[in-house]
Amino acid sequence: MSRISLSTRFTLILSGVFLVGIALGGAVYWRGIQNRAQEQIAAQGLLLIETMNAVRGYTTQNVRPLLADQLTASPEFISETVPAYSARTVFQNFRDQLDFSTYLYKEAALSPTNPLDAADEFEADLLAQLSSGETSGQISGFRELNGERLFYIARPLTIGSESCLECHSTPEQAPASLIATYGDKGGFGWELGQVIAVQVIYVPADEVFNAALRNFSLVMGVFVVTFALVILLSNFLLKRYVIQPVYVLSGLADKISADENYSNELESKALQSITTRPDELGSLAQVFKKMATDVYERTGMLKSQVNQLIIKIDEMRRKQQVSEVVESEFFTDLQKRARELREKDKGEAATD
Repeated sequence: MSRISLSTRFTLILSGVFLVGIALGGAVYWRGIQNRAQEQIAAQGLLLIETMNAVRGYTTQNVRPLLADQLTASPEFISETVPAYSARTVFQNFRDQLDFSTYLYKEAALSPTNPLDAADEFEADLLAQLSSGETSGQISGFRELNGERLFYIARPLTIGSESCLECHSTPEQAPASLIATYGDKGGFGWELGQVIAVQVIYVPADEVFNAALRNFSLVMGVFVVTFALVILLSNFLLKRYVIQPVYVLSGLADKISADENYSNELESKALQSITTRPDELGSLAQVFKKMATDVYERTGMLKSQVNQLIIKIDEMRRKQQVSEVVESEFFTDLQKRARELREKDKGEAATD
């Protein structure tokens, strides 16, 4: 198994924690941004649909009574008396003047008086849900329309007053101008309290969600850059304040184990700088230096004693070797011959 350095291991652990944290935090943050973006879109849609309802109410209560006599006598139908027409016209002006061309408003019906209000398949399904009682009040969500993702809010349009039935009960009771303009095929047979259309407002969602995505990317980018800087700074501090001092102590320990001369290392600036630190590593270095100094002194004493012992052993060995030579039979015989020679020499000298 290959050795992994402390800094590499620290980086891997911190990176793992970061990846898990950024995955969880990013998921939560993205969900929160999406919810806020959807709330923003929904608030826009609600504001617009309430504005259209205000226009419809103004038309019903103020414009239609004012033009009632003209509507009866006019050979041409006065569309301004219809709340749906007023709301659609005001919304069109809103789209043109404020450059909100992607916003849409529609009062979709299955058999409308004006063909422009005919419901498509999606809107017909919404109308069916609101008419059947499966869903009451309001439906909202997303749909793809003309290649664009739109958020919609749909509300039921109900016949709430008898005045609406003046034009939509039967073709015979409707104003002649209405029949002349739109014909007698659509927009009839309505009853009081009946859900006859679905009021839908479409708000573009891509722009808001793209802005949310840009915000998310910016925040996560700042977070990633910050973490990268933290990793680099942590590695720098780890190497400077932990790994390098450990290398100094490790090198000293290697020399001690190899029985090398490490007196210079004991007085080196690198070791002195570590022992002066007030942290745990400084305390460790102080203890290690004291231990190394004691080992050095004891090793020196031991070597001196060993040298003295070697000298004594050598002397004893020489004495033993001499004693062995002296006590040997050869040496005894040699001494005897030497004495005999000396005595012989003395005798000859006396004779002369």
